[in-house]
Amino acid sequence: MPRRGENIYKRKDGRWEGRYVKERIQGKIKYGYIFAKTYREVKDKLLVSKNPESVVVEEQSSNQLPVQDILFSDVARDWFASRKSSWKHSSVVKYGNIVELYLLPEFSNRVIMEITRDEVIQFGGKLLSEGGRSGKGLSPKTVAGIISVLKNVLEYASLTPGITVANLKDVSIRQPQKQMRILSRTEQQRLSDYLRGNLNPCNLGILVCLYTGLRIGEICAMKWEDVSFAEQYLYVHQTMQRLQIKDGKRDGEAKTSVVISTPKSDCSVRKVPIPEEIFVLLKESRQVGNKFFLTGMEHVYMEPRTMQNRFKAVVNKCHIDDVNFHALRHTFATRCVELGFDMKSLSEILGHATVNITLNRYVHPSMELKQKNMNMLSELFAVK
Repeated sequence: MPRRGENIYKRKDGRWEGRYVKERIQGKIKYGYIFAKTYREVKDKLLVSKNPESVVVEEQSSNQLPVQDILFSDVARDWFASRKSSWKHSSVVKYGNIVELYLLPEFSNRVIMEITRDEVIQFGGKLLSEGGRSGKGLSPKTVAGIISVLKNVLEYASLTPGITVANLKDVSIRQPQKQMRILSRTEQQRLSDYLRGNLNPCNLGILVCLYTGLRIGEICAMKWEDVSFAEQYLYVHQTMQRLQIKDGKRDGEAKTSVVISTPKSDCSVRKVPIPEEIFVLLKESRQVGNKFFLTGMEHVYMEPRTMQNRFKAVVNKCHIDDVNFHALRHTFATRCVELGFDMKSLSEILGHATVNITLNRYVHPSMELKQKNMNMLSELFAVK
């Protein structure tokens, strides 16, 4: 409820909000908003605002503030500021880019209560057909992420008394199931033979991923101290990414930096048992101390894009086409299913929150497995 005679009130999220006249455009008032943890902080900030004479002090006849002029840009930036402390750095970069590159250019000066459901649907369609730098459209996955952030901003706005927003509950972007590339058994054997015959830290890392399902960021961040030789497992607790530095731009290009941090989800922190044959190779290549697994040095790492390039060179030598590094993870999961792995164990090895994620996202029966299953039908036609 607002304090009587002031444009200051307590929000549902526990913070206090104050409003002041920011500017007048053709007689229409545009408001600015100040947020703080206490009523006194908001009041003090209002008094020392850039335009203290414009602070609105008016008698309120109801418990709700007039909110018809609140702009999308104000709410979006406040949503981002209020949430980013709870996000990992990668999420801050991702969501910040979505707000600045896609949402603000489309809705920045729009009154948030006037944004309609149809507009959001049309916006999603435009992103799919002509979005991105090339103007050829963004992927369904990318557009789905943008619409998800837009929903969050509108939901955040609805916490303010008096604000009603469009109902976007069932607005979604259809994402066609993408066929995942899996190495055939022949390709896997050819790749394994080459890696063992040309063993070096990078090739050993590829082998480890092929037979444990580690992600590329996880193997790049791994150090030799994460290998338990006493209990024969890998301790996965960090990942490596190259991320954009928001405030570091030169000549229109964003600067980036390599960041090593904990995985995005808690379930990705895990202990992965090492297959016996791989464990033998690890013991033969064993390093001590705080050295990166892929370089054998403490202060020199191999970042994911370099690892991806090295992997491309290897598969070219093996005459394996149309495959990226993540296919190793898909291949590992598929082989485990073919061998009859317990699905709960496999889910935990991969670092998934639920078994359903493992089944729906990463496990794709190979043609060999399909043929094996179909051959079971032969028993029905067996001569007795």
